[in-house]
Amino acid sequence: MKILTSEQIRKVDAETITREGISSLELMKRAATAFYRFFTEKYTDRNTSVIIFAGVGNNGGDALVVARLLYKAGYSVKAYMVEFSNRYTEDCAHNIRRVKAENIPYKKILNKEDIPDLSPFDVVIDGIFGTGLSREVSGIAADVITRINESGKEVVSIDVPSGLFPDRKTEFAVKATETVTFQIPKLALYLPENAGFTGNVRIVNIGLNQEAIAEAETDIYLTEKREICNLLKPLSKFAHKGTQGHALIIGGSLGKCGSVSLASKAALKTGCGLVTAYLPKCGVPAIQSGFPEAMALEDEGEEHIRSIDYDLKPDAIGIGMGMGLHEETAQAMCQFLQQKRTPLAVDADGLNILSRHPDWLGLLPAGTILTPHPKELQRMIGEWCDDYEKIEKTKALANRYGVILVVKGAYSMIIDGEKIYVNSSGTPALATAGSGDVLTGMITGLLAQGYKPSEAARIGVFLHGMTADIAGECIHPRSFVASDIIENIGNAYRSLEKKN
Repeated sequence: MKILTSEQIRKVDAETITREGISSLELMKRAATAFYRFFTEKYTDRNTSVIIFAGVGNNGGDALVVARLLYKAGYSVKAYMVEFSNRYTEDCAHNIRRVKAENIPYKKILNKEDIPDLSPFDVVIDGIFGTGLSREVSGIAADVITRINESGKEVVSIDVPSGLFPDRKTEFAVKATETVTFQIPKLALYLPENAGFTGNVRIVNIGLNQEAIAEAETDIYLTEKREICNLLKPLSKFAHKGTQGHALIIGGSLGKCGSVSLASKAALKTGCGLVTAYLPKCGVPAIQSGFPEAMALEDEGEEHIRSIDYDLKPDAIGIGMGMGLHEETAQAMCQFLQQKRTPLAVDADGLNILSRHPDWLGLLPAGTILTPHPKELQRMIGEWCDDYEKIEKTKALANRYGVILVVKGAYSMIIDGEKIYVNSSGTPALATAGSGDVLTGMITGLLAQGYKPSEAARIGVFLHGMTADIAGECIHPRSFVASDIIENIGNAYRSLEKKN
């Protein structure tokens, strides 16, 4: 699904009106009706009392249509116009007249004294500003937003939280509980620094013209289940372990060999036919007894890797988990990179070694997948002032070295230098020790099966997130551990392949 800029969204709106021969009021009604459906499904009790704040633009018009629909459905509704300007859009002014004609309780807010007490209301609907906001919020609008944020009420924002800039850093905005955005996702809704504003993000279809959306050019996408389904290869009836790929997992040090076991299990569970774990001598007995499906190779080092040396020819390699930062280990990794061109995924201490020796990044095979968490990413690209700069710096690194970065987080981003894919699966349950080791194992297993690096990264990240979505039905997020991810990979595949 395409993620577009606010200017592109305005163009799609205009093209929808032109190509489908509808009025702007009809498009506004479509949007408000989609919001209304979401709201009435979430708040089923018609005794719910609702206060709606509308601005003077088209987002305010949407809010007023929502007020009319909820009032007709039997909800207790009061609408307030936040008059930060006396210049109303035509469609907003039209809906003010309709609200008055239908005797819906309605008032203007011109100064602080006009802001109502929010304590009697159950839910606040925020429709003050939309995606067209171009300057920092001030004046009476800022006063209303502050009152909303201090109220402690559930807040549902229409399209975007008021004050949130779709395409640049936001300092002040409504802190929504839910954001119901209209059909086209906005990048700002998925950035970590905006988490306090956006709450849960829901996308609703408002009938925008599909051809107009298709014509809009972008390099940023929201990954959805349907797209991952289309990337999956069929499993042949005649498949065997020799046709499904061989993954090699390299890592471990004294006290940290469990990470290699997790990654190896994840690689095999993701569908590769064979997996070999390469560890220091101290880790071999544990993995041989704890994970009998894996083959094991021992390094000459007793407690950490000293020389990466093997005879087999794997189809993909994952390296770095639990490996440590010993100088001997770092030099072994350097020699490994100089000699091997096998499809590669690098995680954890492998990334930290590269951060200490940035000139070694040039040794990585084209299409290598790097899977940093925020601190590991910071060591690689330096500090950033906001998430937009972080993305630009990450793209620059990906372009310079021909690599793919999986920037891990609530909405992990796969950045390959040309395109950015924002992942939509997963829950906070994944914030657990070993989760990243499992992800790298999954990606390595997909690489071994012959998926292109970008595909392996996208599928792996989405499947990884789906395990938490699925397991959430029976495992509380606080109790979810990395092994639960592995145990639910098969369930995630089944969900992906289920016929709708």
